[in-house]
Amino acid sequence: MGLFSKIKEGILKTKNSMMKKLEKVVHSFTKIDEELFEQIEETLILSDVGVETSVKICELLRKEIKETGTTDPADVMGLLQKVISEMLDGDTELHLETKPSVILVIGVNGAGKTTTIGKLSMNLREQGKKVIVAAADTFRAAAIEQLQVWTERAGVEIVKHAEGTDPAAVIYDGIAAATAKGCDVLICDTAGRLHNKKNLMDELAKINRIIETKGGALSKEVLLVLDATTGQNAVNQAKLFSETAEITGIVLTKLDGTAKGGIIISIKNELNIPVKLVGVGEKIDDLQPFDPKMFVTALFEKTEEETA
Repeated sequence: MGLFSKIKEGILKTKNSMMKKLEKVVHSFTKIDEELFEQIEETLILSDVGVETSVKICELLRKEIKETGTTDPADVMGLLQKVISEMLDGDTELHLETKPSVILVIGVNGAGKTTTIGKLSMNLREQGKKVIVAAADTFRAAAIEQLQVWTERAGVEIVKHAEGTDPAAVIYDGIAAATAKGCDVLICDTAGRLHNKKNLMDELAKINRIIETKGGALSKEVLLVLDATTGQNAVNQAKLFSETAEITGIVLTKLDGTAKGGIIISIKNELNIPVKLVGVGEKIDDLQPFDPKMFVTALFEKTEEETA
């Protein structure tokens, strides 16, 4: 299955919910008026796009309609596609310029951090990169064992210490191993905690110091893993984590299992953090690079039934 087909299938629930509701709203009007904008805004909010972002989308839509002189409600969906596409536009690439480069993976337990690391390791290995994983979530029972299962499945090495070890020590050894073995990428797992923000902040700060001290000027990606099925709660998590870490990108998991894919738009609009990877299934190759244009095209693309 090609990348576009995977994305299209992965956002089917979002498309069938959010887009069908928007189409129904637009087609119920014979003229463009304030009531139409209010109903579009309400539909977006109920589709987990979020209040702030829904209001912004409607503001930009009003501007587009005014600038283009559009009077037919049938043309509104096309303008809405343009607005959302421009909102999501931006750099979604992983920047791994040095050897090794570091990917720090953060997020609450249950969001899919471990599986993301396993799938990302596999993706990178298939691109010809030599990958090593540092198991620095040393606080959660069985976290190290679970990560080892995934690294074995992906065919990459793991650096691990005993449970309860200082996470920064694992990262230190991970950088040393990645450098000594000529690895391209070091992926670091971290503890998934938000209940004590100060501890999390201190821990991440210590890990960052280790990376800067031991690794020098290494390329570093800080990826926050969020569960798409939690909707606006995922956006709130992103806000909290962004207060304690310099997040460079989002990994949105379980996108195929929810109708709340609209949170991609609110994450970019409210936090200006790009979604870089999306999980669209359970298989090891179901973690895909996020392409904003592809996402919007798949979201707005009419089905055969709709075009008949």
